[in-house]
Amino acid sequence: MTAQRLVRQFCTARDTADRLAERAPIEFVPASEPGGPAVFIDTQVKFQAFLGFGGAFTEAGATTLDRMPASLRQEILAAYFSPQQGHGYTVCRTPINSCDFSLGNYAYAEVEDDVELKHFSIDRDRRTLIPMIRDAIELAGGQLSLFASPWSPPAWMKTNRRMNGGGRLKPEYRQAWADYYVRYVREYGKAGIPIWGVTVQNEPEASQTWDSCLYTGEEERDFVRDYLGPALHRVGLADVRLIIWDHNRDRMVERAKIVLDDPDAARYVWGIGFHWYCGDHFDNVQLTHDAYPDKHLIFTEGCQEGWPHLGAWEPGERYARSIIQDLNRWTAAWVDWNLVLDENGGPNHVNNFCSAPIIADTQAGAVRYQSSYYYIGHFSRFIRPGARRVVCASTSDALESTAFLNADGTVAAVVLNRSSQAIDFDLKIPGLQAKTAIPARGIKTYLFDDRR
Repeated sequence: MTAQRLVRQFCTARDTADRLAERAPIEFVPASEPGGPAVFIDTQVKFQAFLGFGGAFTEAGATTLDRMPASLRQEILAAYFSPQQGHGYTVCRTPINSCDFSLGNYAYAEVEDDVELKHFSIDRDRRTLIPMIRDAIELAGGQLSLFASPWSPPAWMKTNRRMNGGGRLKPEYRQAWADYYVRYVREYGKAGIPIWGVTVQNEPEASQTWDSCLYTGEEERDFVRDYLGPALHRVGLADVRLIIWDHNRDRMVERAKIVLDDPDAARYVWGIGFHWYCGDHFDNVQLTHDAYPDKHLIFTEGCQEGWPHLGAWEPGERYARSIIQDLNRWTAAWVDWNLVLDENGGPNHVNNFCSAPIIADTQAGAVRYQSSYYYIGHFSRFIRPGARRVVCASTSDALESTAFLNADGTVAAVVLNRSSQAIDFDLKIPGLQAKTAIPARGIKTYLFDDRR
C-alpha cells in the first residue's frame, strides 16, 4: 500500500456519534468492470478557483459572544476561524449600518442632511462588533476577506423617512450615499479592518419590517454606473470588489442582465451575490455564469429561518445540498449568515429569530453546535482558498457530490447522502477505484493526494 493510494475519510451522520470524525483510510486499487453506484473524479479538467467559506459578523452575534465566559467566547471564535482547530473561515460579511440582527436601528450619520458626512462615526461598532472582527482576523492568521452590505441608508436619505419598511434612496442623496461607502471603507481601514468588497444593497426587492431599501434593476445599475463605482475609483479604492444583487437566486439572471448589459456599469462590477430564501433555482446560478463568465458568483447569505431549531438535522442537510449545488455552478465563495446567536435565535430588534451553526446558550453558559456547523465543516476544513473545482460525477441521484484540487496537491471530495439508506459505492479516479460506503442521512469528505 503506497501513501499516494490512501484516501482519508471524515464522516458526520444522523443517529450516530460521528461528527467530522476521521475513519480508517481506504485504498485506491486498479479499477475493475463498472458495478454499482460510483463517484468519478478527474483532476485534469478544472473550473473556478475558490475563495473560501465564512459567515457574518453582526451586532447580535458580537453581543451574544460578550455574554459568554471568556473561555467559551474564545472557543466559538476558534471553532470558526482557527485553521488548526476549526473551520478556517476566510471570507466574511458584515452590515453597513444596522440590520435585523442589530439591537436597534442606527446609522453612522444620523444628522439630517449631513451630505458632507461631517458627523459620520463608527463608534457604535467599536463597542462589540469591531472587537469580534479583530479577534477573528487574528485567529485566521491575519488574513480575512471581509465584505460589507447595507440594509438601509440613514432614514433622512430615504423616501419613507425610516430605516425599516423598504422605501427608496432619494435621488438627491445618491452622491452622498456613494460617498458613505467610501467613508465606511476608510474608517474601517483606520480601525485595522480592511474591507475586501461591498454589495450595493442587501435584498433590494424586499420591503421588510426591519432595515431595508428598494432598488429596481435600473436604479441599481444607474447607482453603480454614475455614483458608487466612480466614487470608489476616484479615491483609489478600485480594488474594493463591487457586488450587485445580493438577493435570492430566483431573479438573479434578470437583475444581472439589467446591470451587466450596460458596459459602463459592468466595468465597475466584480460579481453577483445571491441568497437562498425563495426556492432552489440552482440552474439560475449556472445561467448567470454562462451569460457573464467574466464575473464572479458569491453566495452572500443563507440561514435556517424561524427560531433556533436546536438539534434539528435538516438544516445541516440544507446547507450541504446548497453548497454542493452552488459550487458545481461556478460559485467562488459561500458565506453563511450569523456566526453565532443566543438560545432564542437572537437578539433581533424586530423578532426575526433564526438559527445559526453555533448557538451560545447564555442562560446555561454552554456552546451548542448544530448540524449545520458540522456539515459546513466538511467543506470549509478541506476545500481551501485557491482550490480549483474539478470534474466530479455521481452515477446515483442519492449521492450529491463535488470535488476540488487544493494548491498543495490534495483533492477534497464531499459526498452527501440525504436518503434513509446507507449506500455502498466506488470512489473513482482514472484507472483506480476505492470501495467505500456512506451512512444514511450522512456526509463524507474524502481527502487524497493527487500528485504522482
